[in-house]
This record gives sequence, C-alpha cells and structure tokens, in this order.
Amino acid sequence: MTAPENSSKTFDRFLLVLALMGFATLVLAIVASVRAPGLASAEPAPTAAASGMVEATLTLSEFAIQGDLSIPAGHVVFELVNVGTQIHNVVIENGPSSVDVAGGQTVSFDAGELAPGTYTIFCDLAGHRESGMEAVLVVGESDAAPTGHAAHREMTPTEMDQKMVDSMLAFPAETEGIGNQILEPTEVRADGTKLFDLTASVIPWEVAPGEFVDAWAYNGQVPGPWIKLDVGDMVEITLLNETPMATDIHFHGLKLPNEMDGVAPYTQDPIAPGESFTYVFEAEEPAIGMYHAHFHGQIAVPNGLFAAITIGETPIPRGQTISGVEIPADLEIAQEIPMVLNDAGVIGLSLNGKSFPATEPYFATEGEWLVYHYYNEGLQVHPMHQHQFFQLVFAKDGIPLDQPYWADTVNVAPGERYSVLIHADRPGVWVWHCHILNHVERAEGMFGMATALIVAPGDS
Repeated sequence: MTAPENSSKTFDRFLLVLALMGFATLVLAIVASVRAPGLASAEPAPTAAASGMVEATLTLSEFAIQGDLSIPAGHVVFELVNVGTQIHNVVIENGPSSVDVAGGQTVSFDAGELAPGTYTIFCDLAGHRESGMEAVLVVGESDAAPTGHAAHREMTPTEMDQKMVDSMLAFPAETEGIGNQILEPTEVRADGTKLFDLTASVIPWEVAPGEFVDAWAYNGQVPGPWIKLDVGDMVEITLLNETPMATDIHFHGLKLPNEMDGVAPYTQDPIAPGESFTYVFEAEEPAIGMYHAHFHGQIAVPNGLFAAITIGETPIPRGQTISGVEIPADLEIAQEIPMVLNDAGVIGLSLNGKSFPATEPYFATEGEWLVYHYYNEGLQVHPMHQHQFFQLVFAKDGIPLDQPYWADTVNVAPGERYSVLIHADRPGVWVWHCHILNHVERAEGMFGMATALIVAPGDS
C-alpha cells in the first residue's frame, strides 16, 4: 500500500469515528432528557406513601444492628448506614440479604414484602453474628419473643460469666466424625502407581455438640482425608461426585500438567452428579498442598470440600541456630498435623471442621518437637496464637524459608499454608486460638477457632 492510500484510509476512519461520536452524543442527550427530573414530560417519582412502601433505617457497627426494628408490614426498603470501620451486611433469616456495606457507606436494601411477624436479622460475615450483630425485627403487630443470639442482650454480667466458664469447662467435647484421616491407596500397581478413591457427598456433620449441619465432605469427613505421597510417585485419584452440583478437584500448591489442574470447564469437563473423573499425575517435587473443589467453590469449599495433600519430607531446618535457639541436628518430630482453618459456610468458624468445645486437643510430652501446618480454607485472615511456645515458621506454602523466624502469632491468609515447629518444653494446658477474639468468644461463651496443647511432664 502506498503512503497516499494509507493517509486517505486513515482520514476516512477519522471521519467515521467523528460521525459515530456525534450519533452517540445525540443518543445520550435524548436519554438524559427523558430521565432528567423536573421536565414537563417526565412522570413524578412515586412517594413511599403513594406506593405503599415502608422505609426504615438500620445502623451497623462493631458489633450491633440498631435502628428501626419495629416497622409496619408492607414492601420494606432499608437504608443501611455503616457507622463502623469494618464491612457489614444484613441478612433476613431464610430470606433476602443485602450487599456488603463498607465502613462509612450507606446503601439501600430492598427486602421485599414482609408480612406481620417477628424476623431475625443478622450480619453473616464470619464472627459478626456471634459478636452481637443479630437483632429481632418486629413487622406489624407481633407477640413473638426474641430468640437466638439476640436474647443474650437480656443476660446479666454474672450470667455471662457463668456461660463463659461453663463453655470452657466443656472442652474437650465428643462429637461424631473426625477429619484429616490418612487415606491409604486402594491399590498399588506393579509399576508402583498408587490409586486413591474419593467420594464427594453431602453428609450430616456434627460441628459442635448437638449442632449438625449438611456438610460437603470427601469420604464422609471434614476436612477430607489427608493424602501423603512420596516424591516420584505416580498417582491416580478418582473422584466420584455424589453432591447435587457439578464439581472438580484443584490440587492447590502442586506442580501438575495443565489438564490435571482441576479447573472446569477450562482443563476438564465439570464432573456431573453421579459421574467420576480420574486425575493422573506424578508427584514431581516436595509440597505441602491442599485439595478442594474449584467449580462452585464458593459453595462447596466453605461447606467442607477441602483437605490436605503432602509430598515428601517436611523440610525442617535441622542443625541451624535461629535467633539464638539451636535446632538439634538429630531432631525427631513427635507428631505432624494439618490444622485447617475455616470461617464460612455451614462449617463456620472452626479448626479441622470442629467448633470449640468440640475442637481436638493436642497432646505432647515435655521436650518433644511438634510440626503443624496451618491451612486457611476460609474467607478471612486468621492470626493463630500459641500460648507459651514460640512457633518457628520454616516454610510458607510448602516452600522452605531461607530465613526461618520465631513468632507467637502467625497470620494466615486465605489459600496460604504456614508450617511451624514447636518445642513443647513446658508442661501445662496451653490455649491455642485465632486472635481475632470474636472468632473464639461470644456472650454465650467460648466457641469457634480455639483448642489447646496439653503437655505432660517428662517424668509422667
């Protein structure tokens, strides 16, 4: 193409763009004139009284829902005013929910038609309801008494003291079901290939004493079974889907071929209910990984479809001196345990699928060295605080740190794994918990993300 021809075509395109811009401006002007308030041709907006709409205001803060909690029946539209600093929302139990409202923000929440009666409203962000963000909304005339967490506002301080003591003395409480059980291969072929079978299904799961939920589980447990592999293993993992929705498995933190990444529909077809899929790969290198659903992950994972998968030996920094503490060259690990954190779905605030006092206590003998891998499968950050014992953080996401460090609180974000080494050198019952305090305590007592490390004297 010659230069004049190119210039001519460029000029033609320029004229076309100008024409289109002029047409767009005309359209926008027409739309604006139709929508503009105050014009003779525009219909006046109906008032709340004319439309039968009920307008009310709810004020959200850390941690309370206040405002118009007694309103007429009708089509209700709330103005949600967040005067706090954290994100909050409002959910009508078994009904509609609002968008998340940032601190300082005001939004409108159309709750639809509300018949006369008493409704429980709450914030469903992790730990907020338990910390007091629940209220009773009375619509029209109703004699119903407040129920649920809102009732704790009537407790006296002495009653709350007793609730806290009783809840703590109930630990450890027995419940049905235990997660993190090591999964043995169903078969090892002559060439060494290890075969594993997983079934995803919805089961009744006792999160806390007497509190059963419909959990999504691998092989009937939350967290799902722990798969332990050696470097170089050839692996086949077959998933049978017995949940009501299609699913897949993403092996988070493992080096895999793309077609085994478990991200339907990109790397595979979704596994429909009643169907199965086999993941085939080599365990190429050491890993401290997790596996969980990716398709419909926002439903399946908080509700329980998560588990640990590890490859190879734990990379302990033996023989090193870190901040003046010598790690023995011949150190033996007394126990290695995944601790999976969650804060959402039907499982809620929990450690390894259980809420205090049903969380599992950990036992050691004075002088033992212990390894724990924190896995965050929740939606929030959790600062995990170990009373008394400093934690040597030696790997993040399975990657050994060049400079391991000691900490008494380890901040674990969603999707992260932190590996820590503990020297249990002092006998006693030592509390271990998330340090976001409304994730472990409420007016009815301790709950959620708390457990204990119980160290017996060395001569016992």
